[in-house]
Amino acid sequence: MKYVNRTIESKIRSMLDKFPVLALTGPRQSGKTTLLRNMLPDYRYVSLENTDDRFFAETDPLGFLAKYNSEVIIDEAQRVPSLFSYLQTKVDADGKMGQYIISGSQNFQLLERITQSLAGRVALFKLLPFDATELEGSGSLESDWKSLIYKGFYPTVYDRQLDPSIFYSNYVQTYLERDVSTLTNIQDIQRFRNFIGLCAARTGQLLNLSNLALECGISQPTAKSWISILESSYILFLLPPYFENFSKRIVKSPKLYFYDTGLASFLLGFRSPADLDDFTLIGSFFENLVIAEMLKKNHHQYLLKEYWFWRDAQGHAVDLLTKRGSGFDVFEVKSTQTILPKLLKGMEFFSTIAEGRVKSKTIIYGGNEHQERTGYSIRPWYEG
Repeated sequence: MKYVNRTIESKIRSMLDKFPVLALTGPRQSGKTTLLRNMLPDYRYVSLENTDDRFFAETDPLGFLAKYNSEVIIDEAQRVPSLFSYLQTKVDADGKMGQYIISGSQNFQLLERITQSLAGRVALFKLLPFDATELEGSGSLESDWKSLIYKGFYPTVYDRQLDPSIFYSNYVQTYLERDVSTLTNIQDIQRFRNFIGLCAARTGQLLNLSNLALECGISQPTAKSWISILESSYILFLLPPYFENFSKRIVKSPKLYFYDTGLASFLLGFRSPADLDDFTLIGSFFENLVIAEMLKKNHHQYLLKEYWFWRDAQGHAVDLLTKRGSGFDVFEVKSTQTILPKLLKGMEFFSTIAEGRVKSKTIIYGGNEHQERTGYSIRPWYEG
């Protein structure tokens, strides 16, 4: 498979002459290094995963930055936290735009260093696994969404035509466990892996830390810490509820989703798309597929949107909403291929209590047709 052009590339290029430092984060194996080295062939490249380069940066940061003084990609930059204050001094003194590109797979650690030392000097980008538009452009988009849920979106699966189970098995063992070890001292790796599997079984559901901790046999503070680790490692994300006083009795817990459905499928023991046929949570996994797709496009296209869900205590719900000006765009996500009037109930109820502030209503479904109907739109899953 030839190099797939990533949507975010044009956005990164547009900021090269506006900021001295650009930072690209994202999960391991999402294609960060491939993207940067393909789009910036004239930039030198150094990875702080390399023991010798890391030792050089740790023990002689001034010498390191004297050698790598301009147009440099510094990969896994969070591995040497002390380097960031020297970077600040260097870029302030030189005044060059696009001087350094830093990348890393630990969002929390990288952002912490940027906040401390490079605030105002850096443009932030997030590269996630392929989105559907990127796969479609390369001719690699699966026509069946169940196959896509199983296969996932990591570039290596497509580049090397790997069996997804083989890729995700190695991903869990090599990347996930290594990232975990750099963030916290987890004594029982097997229990942590069980915890991730329990999270996969709760895809698309409200996060209940007490229940999750009890089932895994850990304390609630530990469960909260592990969720944070999985968030910072780009394994899962929490979709927050929307708060506004439409109703005093609204759900206040976030919903849990995985960045990649292929990983979640592997964690639940699926080893072929056919395993999904009788899966009772297939609707939740379809919801995860669509919402993760919208999240990826938001970051890759640099749309800077924020997303929420809404639900009240009576069960009225909107799967996804985003603000547009003073109003809302609302979405219902259903795996069905048949559009029935009942699918509109949640959006219609929200539209009523929002007092005319809903600007658009969209059903994203498991079919392939794009339709405009009176008062709402119907979009196929790959246009999420």
